[in-house]
Amino acid sequence: MEKSKVYFTDFHTIAFGDSLPTKLKKLIKKAGIADLDMDGKFVAIKMHFGELGNISYLRPNYAKAVADVVKELGGKPFLTDCNTMYPGSRKNALEHLECAWENGFTPLSVGCPVIIGDGLKGTDDIEVPVQGGEYVKAAKIGRAIMDADVFISLTHFKGHEMTGFGGTIKNIGMGCGSRAGKTEQHCSGKPHIEESLCRGCRRCQKECANGGLVFDESTKKMHVNQDNCVGCGRCLGACNFDAIIFDNNNANELLNCRMAEYTKAVVDGRPNFHISLIVDVSPNCDCHGENDVPILPNIGMFASFDPLALDQACVDACMAAQPMPGSQLAKHLADPNFHDHHDHFTNSTPESEWKSCLEHAEKIGLGSRDYELIKM
Repeated sequence: MEKSKVYFTDFHTIAFGDSLPTKLKKLIKKAGIADLDMDGKFVAIKMHFGELGNISYLRPNYAKAVADVVKELGGKPFLTDCNTMYPGSRKNALEHLECAWENGFTPLSVGCPVIIGDGLKGTDDIEVPVQGGEYVKAAKIGRAIMDADVFISLTHFKGHEMTGFGGTIKNIGMGCGSRAGKTEQHCSGKPHIEESLCRGCRRCQKECANGGLVFDESTKKMHVNQDNCVGCGRCLGACNFDAIIFDNNNANELLNCRMAEYTKAVVDGRPNFHISLIVDVSPNCDCHGENDVPILPNIGMFASFDPLALDQACVDACMAAQPMPGSQLAKHLADPNFHDHHDHFTNSTPESEWKSCLEHAEKIGLGSRDYELIKM
């Protein structure tokens, strides 16, 4: 079987030479984006607009570069993402659009409309069958995303507090799920709270969108309402005192498998193309209202027709890089009591897990982990 092709260029530029957006245009053209028939077609460009307060998300300049190429090829592009299941600045379309605008994603700056894929309240979705799905038979995907004739993903490759890294599969699978779809993917594990470690700061409660956390005023401790909790893990990332523990040790693996199956639902049966940039590699998702020191250096831009090969290539590039001094990753490795897993993502966030995602994606036929890296 022929290896999937993944194209790569670094972030180096020379004075009076190509800008980074221009390099990105050349990369995706070299990778074959022009082979897609986009003439007169609606083209969804799926990306993350960043939570307010976070500044590690991809700059709008990269989105405009992709939109410009789509328009050159006769396509009608729009940027899109779906609403979040947690409180924040992107939980409904009005706030989501305002967040996108504030972070620089406007029709003027990116050269195309911005559309929230699952509608005003996150309820405008469509059930899409998952061919070969083991965990999901029908994925709940934002309707505007499925209405598009061509699908393109533009991904900020970074760390993640649950899935180890946030790459192309996460951008598509989790990102294209409606609010109900995101809940379905997250619903495997539920946490409990170690009262002896809880400081009663209530920071975790601010992250819960579902009434899953209840504060006991008499004891000044937080408790989990198991009936309301959907196991999304937002509380885990909010607690600075390790008081929140997930009861299902396989929750991350199940989340990864569902993400892979949601991704397959999105891309199956229609033209698709994928781009991933390893830049500003924050340890946590861009859904956070803040971002920490990058754990790895800026590596480059990657493109492929195969979303799985793309993620594998990005993982391999990250594993070959040196940790950034002063980062969460470097601090962990400098601790004499820390167990070195010889894996940058696991070392950065030991409670995370990422390998099951790529393994399951290959199993269900999403793509291949075997690839040829073509450097420009």
